[in-house]
Amino acid sequence: MMSNIWFLENSNLFKKLCPHKFKAYKECHDFDNYPKNDYVYFSEDAANKVYLIEKGKVKIGYYTEDGEEVVKAILRRGEMFGEKAILGEERRNEFAQSIENSTSICQISIPILHELMRNNQNLTLSIYKFLNFRFKKLERRLELLLFKDAKDRVVAFLDDLKKEYGYCCPETGNTIVKHPYTQKDIACLIGTSRPTLNIIMNQLKEAGILIFYRNELTFYKTLQSVS
Repeated sequence: MMSNIWFLENSNLFKKLCPHKFKAYKECHDFDNYPKNDYVYFSEDAANKVYLIEKGKVKIGYYTEDGEEVVKAILRRGEMFGEKAILGEERRNEFAQSIENSTSICQISIPILHELMRNNQNLTLSIYKFLNFRFKKLERRLELLLFKDAKDRVVAFLDDLKKEYGYCCPETGNTIVKHPYTQKDIACLIGTSRPTLNIIMNQLKEAGILIFYRNELTFYKTLQSVS
């Protein structure tokens, strides 16, 4: 079983893949800056690039026929998106939107990416590991959205936050988690409303499981104790 389902472990592909790291491409490459709520691409746009986040956060999602927004992922520094273009996707079937001010993104054309992969076996392996993990993560997330209720989804998300960002406070023995997600981010990712999320979080607080403030959580008990 994957050690977590919401995040890509050790996923800073920016450090490995950005053309600035390769002398042959350094002079002809720029970063693009996006303000909050600006779109990087839309559904049906040509899929001829992949993107690396140097700074900020990007939301990946799509709209249903009824116009409802469905969020597939919220990505941060070091992560890649638009990756299905590597596998031959010609048109996007999702949108990518900046959700922080001054989001900085490195764009890489598919021909350049393929050339980098041909010349660097370790890079190729890292990318295919990334693709495999991303697809498994989305598959697992879909299972949770389809078969688990809102409370179970919140608990699963919090458990993965502990694995990704948690550390033990030596004075108290409690687990402290400092993470980059807003309540809106979390609600979008687990497919629930912010009021529902707040109700569940307050239930966990009243049960003595945790306390929370902005982007910090303190766990007093394990989530396995949640009934």
